[in-house]
Amino acid sequence: MTSAAARTALDLTADLPVADLENCYLDLHRHPELSLREHRTAGRLAERLRTAGYETTEGVGGTGVVGVLRNGDGPTVLLRADLDALPVAEETGLPYASTTPGVMHACGHDLHVTWLAGAAGALAAGRDTWSGTLLVVGQPAEETGEGARAMVTDGLYERFPRPGVLLAQHAAPGPAGFYAHRPGLILSASTDVDVVVHGRGGHGSRPEATVDPVVTAAYLVTRLQTVVSREIAPRDSAVLTVGRIEAGTRHNIIPSEAHIALNLRTQSAEVRDRMIAAVRRIAAGECLAAGCPREPEVTVGADFPVTVNDTAAEGRVAAVHGEVFGAATVFDPGPAMGSEDFPHLAADGIPYAYWFVTSTPADVWEAAPGADLMEKFAEVPSNHSPRFAPDLSTLAPGVRALVSGALAHLSAA
Repeated sequence: MTSAAARTALDLTADLPVADLENCYLDLHRHPELSLREHRTAGRLAERLRTAGYETTEGVGGTGVVGVLRNGDGPTVLLRADLDALPVAEETGLPYASTTPGVMHACGHDLHVTWLAGAAGALAAGRDTWSGTLLVVGQPAEETGEGARAMVTDGLYERFPRPGVLLAQHAAPGPAGFYAHRPGLILSASTDVDVVVHGRGGHGSRPEATVDPVVTAAYLVTRLQTVVSREIAPRDSAVLTVGRIEAGTRHNIIPSEAHIALNLRTQSAEVRDRMIAAVRRIAAGECLAAGCPREPEVTVGADFPVTVNDTAAEGRVAAVHGEVFGAATVFDPGPAMGSEDFPHLAADGIPYAYWFVTSTPADVWEAAPGADLMEKFAEVPSNHSPRFAPDLSTLAPGVRALVSGALAHLSAA
């Protein structure tokens, strides 16, 4: 038997304004904005929330948007979308490609905002079918890990109703039309680490008079690759990536410093601490072996927490999605190594559910080489790729997924 939440969701989303949603998405995609600069994006979302009847506040946590719809007694449910784009030059060749040089919605946040605006509109129009309070949040700076904490610090739960549950969804590669749910751990923690190697600069013709930090940095990068393979147990998932190495100004000048930027992905605090300690130890050892005049500087920077779904909250959403979209569309992908700052919204332990909506266009998926799902998954453009382009066919289903998730937690009227 279909639940009341599923039936109501199907009713409220039966006649979605698909053309308007598409226009919203195309506009956002053409005009991406980097973290904490999402003024235009926030304004577009705020305008739609006000039109739908929400009490709307802008500038929360910098460029965040909060819409509140009070609809009688019942639970308070928060729906969240992230606003920011990435410093990626778009290579999709689409007619609606980014018009901002070097900036692109390469992670699907434009799709998230469109889904959120559509769901907010549908739930407001159908407010006679449910009771409670909706808190609709457009969050800035997810990509830099700053936005969720900034909104909480700016009084998100003092200035607005405190929710009983948080809900969010994210576009992901995979054949369009599937919904990835997992109770418990679904995303990993991320930690940035910066290393500065100090050498002694000089002329490229006289290396014997210098301590070359480039050579030391090269050894360091190579040795760091053994942290996961030789220091982390196979049962513990972890990733160490060196994302940037910078040194020098000209061909014939040995510089005095080399800078290395790396990123750790872990699924437990114990493994994270072990990896940071290994980075410090290896950096110190390589610099000592090279005769560097100073010890290296190792700085732990931005971090994202693990994303751990509340079993009950996530189970409700997964169940209603199985009813709305069909049981075969809901699957457990296992924990991913990607990261999110969404858990920072769960101040003081608010339960949350976070899931994925697959969005690769059918023709792209079919054309991808590979004989099975995982081989194709590795070949299609992923989030953060300059060729990432979600299928517009996911616009209405994505709205329906948020609406049904919200209704699974709100009271029936």
